[in-house]
Amino acid sequence: MAGTSSTLPLALEQIVQRFQRVADPKQRYEQLLSLAKRLEELPDADKVPENKVSGCVSQVYITAELIDGKVQYHGDSDSQLVKGLVALLIRGLNDLPPEQILQVTPDFIQATGLNVSLTPSRANGFYNIFRMMQQKAFQLQTNV
Repeated sequence: MAGTSSTLPLALEQIVQRFQRVADPKQRYEQLLSLAKRLEELPDADKVPENKVSGCVSQVYITAELIDGKVQYHGDSDSQLVKGLVALLIRGLNDLPPEQILQVTPDFIQATGLNVSLTPSRANGFYNIFRMMQQKAFQLQTNV
C-alpha cells in the first residue's frame, strides 16, 4: 500500500486518504454515494455505444477529451454506487496528461478499503471502467 501511494497522482492520493480515514464500510459506501450526487450530468448525446463500458452489469458511460494536454473525463451510470466509483475515478484522473494516467495501476482501490465491500461484479465493473479510462487516455495521446 505505501508503495502505491507515492506513485499516485495527487488528487487520487487525496481521495484514497479520505477513504482510509473511514473505518466503517457503510460510511465508505455513503462517501461513494456522496461523490455520485456531485457528479456532473452526462448529456444523453454522449450515451452512445463507443462510450459504454463493456463488462459492467450497470449502464456506464465515459467520455474523454484532451484540453491543453490534459484529459477531461465525464461519465455516468444508472447505478448510484457505480456512479460513485465513476466519480471517484474522474476526480482522481481528471486534469492529468495521458502519460500519467497510463502509469496508474488500479490497485489503489485496495488502499481505499472499498474492494472488501464491493461485490465481485462491482469490483469487475470498477476495473472495466478504469481500463476504459486508460484506453481513452491512450487514444487521446496517440491522436495528438
